[in-house]
Amino acid sequence: MKKQDVEEIFRRFEAQEPEPKGELFHTSPYTLLVAVVLSAQATDKGVNKATPGLFAAADTPQKMADLGEAKVRDFIKTIGLFNTKAKNVVALSEILVDSYGGGVPQTREELERLPGVGRKTANVVLNIAFGQPTIAVDTHLFRVGNRTGLAPGKTPLMVEKKLEKAVPEWALRHAHHWLILHGRYVCKARKPECGICPIRDLCAYKEKTPA
Repeated sequence: MKKQDVEEIFRRFEAQEPEPKGELFHTSPYTLLVAVVLSAQATDKGVNKATPGLFAAADTPQKMADLGEAKVRDFIKTIGLFNTKAKNVVALSEILVDSYGGGVPQTREELERLPGVGRKTANVVLNIAFGQPTIAVDTHLFRVGNRTGLAPGKTPLMVEKKLEKAVPEWALRHAHHWLILHGRYVCKARKPECGICPIRDLCAYKEKTPA
């Protein structure tokens, strides 16, 4: 895709949503980290139903560690893989208390050492909590990157690396949010809504749905 077309894509996204926000409920970098860990293979909507109660009971690593695995499990039992996630949330909370004074580290390498935290989760936390220009490739970004021709790749890491090169520097901080919102609400998996797509004329997808 031409550089000027990529610029135009992100200008249009910015015009629609100048300050995009993540949709997971959180009140701090720590609660964001927990919410993103819980969102693996689950919907943001489902996570948002469980976390207000959990965070009312424990909104710091120390409180979460004190709450314990069984009680955390009770709060999140409506979320998929809740047994493993409860174990990871308590374990990462204990590490944050012991190694980081209850704070959340601000490097991908340190975040990825925490239980239940992979590259995608680390990138989301760095971007939303700390304003770093990271791009977290979930199913939506993977689909949009490939379908539009913006960043085709066979793996999430390939798409991430191509996006880092393709996205204009001014757009890097919000690119993750713009693309995820576009994939969630317009460029949907089963039937993309090409008729309302703001970048329809710049998209390389050959099977566009009617306007």
